[in-house]
Amino acid sequence: MEEEIIQPIDKALLKRELSAERQLRMTNKSHNEIYIVTAHEAPNVMKEIGRLREIAFRSAGGGTGKAMDIDNFDTMENGCKQLIVWNPEAEEIIGGYRYLFGSDWKIDTKGQPVLATSHMFHFSDQFMKEYAPYTVELGRSFVSLEYQNVRTNSKSIFALDNLWDGLGALTIINPKCKYFFGKMTMYPSYIRKGRDMILYFLKKHFDDKDNLIVPIKPLKIDTSEDELSAIFCENDFKKDYRILNREIRHLGYNIPPLVNAYMSLSPTMKLFGTAINCGFGEVEETGILIAVDEILEDKRVRHIDSFVKEHPEALYITSGANKVIYKDKP
Repeated sequence: MEEEIIQPIDKALLKRELSAERQLRMTNKSHNEIYIVTAHEAPNVMKEIGRLREIAFRSAGGGTGKAMDIDNFDTMENGCKQLIVWNPEAEEIIGGYRYLFGSDWKIDTKGQPVLATSHMFHFSDQFMKEYAPYTVELGRSFVSLEYQNVRTNSKSIFALDNLWDGLGALTIINPKCKYFFGKMTMYPSYIRKGRDMILYFLKKHFDDKDNLIVPIKPLKIDTSEDELSAIFCENDFKKDYRILNREIRHLGYNIPPLVNAYMSLSPTMKLFGTAINCGFGEVEETGILIAVDEILEDKRVRHIDSFVKEHPEALYITSGANKVIYKDKP
């Protein structure tokens, strides 16, 4: 049985904890502020994050069912940090992520990282040696319910954009950060045929052939592979994407915004398969990895360029994997 969600935290308490030294940057759009906090240094902000996360996830068909979405990964010593976007005019949180750099991951006796995703995915030795030290795990991405509707709130249009301004800055405050690891979430309420088409399309164009990370219990789709391969018959991402968009619309749905956003970030995104998150409303989580320097140039410029003016060292952060984007690099 779902618990009643807690009441909003007093704004004066939130403002007191969102002090100047915890501000990371201003957003490029809408003049909002980005902060980084932890549950220990900002307990009231953490409660408000937990309240807003639970509202957002529950409304979409997920969530913990508890009064607020806060777990051990938020509260443990050296646990996740919280990146939030704050609207200084309305004095409220627009959205957020939690994150943990690979250098801070705890490792269990089997060599597996102790992460919120560990019960769903197995991490290969190759990933742990070659990727983990340079990776930041992102999770619990949310946009507050009041900022999910552009018609009722003009600032909604830039909510996700604001969050990515913060993610761009993470690659600067930690120069070792070369990869974003996270999950794309789909909810059980989404039409099954549409889900199967999206997952097939993503696997066709982004599948990780190295088995760096694999689902412990992979999700089995309902639609036959023969049927899906007949639908997505092109050898071109853009042509297949047009087919996907058309077919999903024919079903009366849209491609989920975050799925759309992630697949347009980088042509070399790695997809690790999908697992069911049993402790979070049975949502379907698809693991992904994005190399920071292989994010399309216009996206990098948009979310990092303004921050780079104050931190020119950001120009030198690259794993060296992409020689096309950085034409002026040796």
